[in-house]
Amino acid sequence: MNTPSNRLIIFDTTLRDGEQSPGASMTREEKLRIAKQLERLRVDVIEAGFAAASQGDFESIKAIAGAVRESTICSLSRANDRDIARAAEALAPAERKRIHTFIATSPLHMEMKLRMLPEQVLEQAKNAVRFARQFTDDIEFSPEDGSRSDEDFLCRVLEGVIAEGATTINFPDTVGYAVPEIFGETIRRLRERIPNSDKAIWSVHCHNDLGLAVANSLAGVMIGGARQIECTINGLGERAGNTALEEVVMALRTRAAYYQLEVGIDTTQIVAASKMVSQITGFAVQPNKAVVGANAFAHASGIHQDGILKARETYEIMRAEDVGWTANKIVLGKLSGRNAFKQRLQELGIELDSEAEVNAAFGRFKELADRKTEIFDEDIMALVSDEQQAHDKEYYRFVSLAQRSETGETPRATVVFSIDGAEVRCEGSGDGPVDATVNAIESRAASGAELVLFSVNAISTGTQSQGEVTMRLSHSGRIVNGVGADPDIIVASAKAYLSALNKLHSKIERLNPQN
Repeated sequence: MNTPSNRLIIFDTTLRDGEQSPGASMTREEKLRIAKQLERLRVDVIEAGFAAASQGDFESIKAIAGAVRESTICSLSRANDRDIARAAEALAPAERKRIHTFIATSPLHMEMKLRMLPEQVLEQAKNAVRFARQFTDDIEFSPEDGSRSDEDFLCRVLEGVIAEGATTINFPDTVGYAVPEIFGETIRRLRERIPNSDKAIWSVHCHNDLGLAVANSLAGVMIGGARQIECTINGLGERAGNTALEEVVMALRTRAAYYQLEVGIDTTQIVAASKMVSQITGFAVQPNKAVVGANAFAHASGIHQDGILKARETYEIMRAEDVGWTANKIVLGKLSGRNAFKQRLQELGIELDSEAEVNAAFGRFKELADRKTEIFDEDIMALVSDEQQAHDKEYYRFVSLAQRSETGETPRATVVFSIDGAEVRCEGSGDGPVDATVNAIESRAASGAELVLFSVNAISTGTQSQGEVTMRLSHSGRIVNGVGADPDIIVASAKAYLSALNKLHSKIERLNPQN
């Protein structure tokens, strides 16, 4: 099975490892929307979550397993019977399912975290894979902190789990410590030393602490012979993030003559996936981000602009449309009808569950068109995301806002919002209009949360652009992100703050499998 072929499996862990970014926890509905987009992207394997982490994660995996048919659905589990059984239960509706089990193998992790001897770790790893085989033939095993593990011990563990039926061996650089040549050579040696290594597909899972995740992943493939890359949309993930799906896929495609590997990804869905993940999690994409950043295909230098006008290949190695950027971003206006709006949703790969949702989104579109002359694709994505959030169970919901700000005077804001369906009106003052708005909301919500991040991004171009605001709140050890969009930045701020309060109120517990 492990004989290197030219087919590379793309394993997306945005919904599991990506969600471990502080504040990136998602609701079941949000996870389901992203999973459907990943299916449109034609990702081979979707790691939907960690079933034993919480009831919310369990329900999310089960919903995704029932809704997605074209991708394999995977759940992470620690190497114990309880976690594995919980994963199997969540994955039951899936047409294609995978259980991904892991245990730490580095001396540091075994001694300080697990408090276990190497022989105990070896036996637990084998027992976990043996138990998981009761539920599916597709079993992935990861030696956590593999890049800092003793190679002889790794060989024993991996040979043992393959003998028990592990079909994928994932070699993780858990703390982003690896460098490409050493990482690739380590995998190559392991495959050469382990007698039954050809019975499993080898995989790489790299973190970006040194900015080397993509390079390490590609080295694991080209030097080590791995044929699966684990990655996330926008490189989302804890600490400095993970291997970015869009970067590794476009590297393989752009330099196809060198890599000579095939991936099944529909690259025209990359930008839509990037924007959806950014809007749902509140993690903005930096303008100079490769492939999906706003400046990825922008040229400011006169020499570059002249070359592009004469032949785009002079300074562009990829076509913007190949990754989902549209050539004509101004698509609709206030005179556009419902059918045109619905057609544009389809072109953007946006699926709404019912005609009622389409009608509600169209109503929001008409309201926005009355305030904004030109409607961009980014505006449509934001308002649909807003509409879908409105269908989630919201304890707090924005109604209206009035604020006054004048040089030399203390800004004041009056906010009307609902608390569990009952409207309240409150007032506040502050150092600026956003501060006044937040203080007004807090005068009634009384959450006691600390605002640790306030970020504003323009959704499109020009002074008519909607502002997209991210608010990150911390309370009793929980960190959540709230996102709001509106042409009025103060209104967007109020929506973002209430969105974050909703997440705090949800009481969804998350368990970080790295801890």
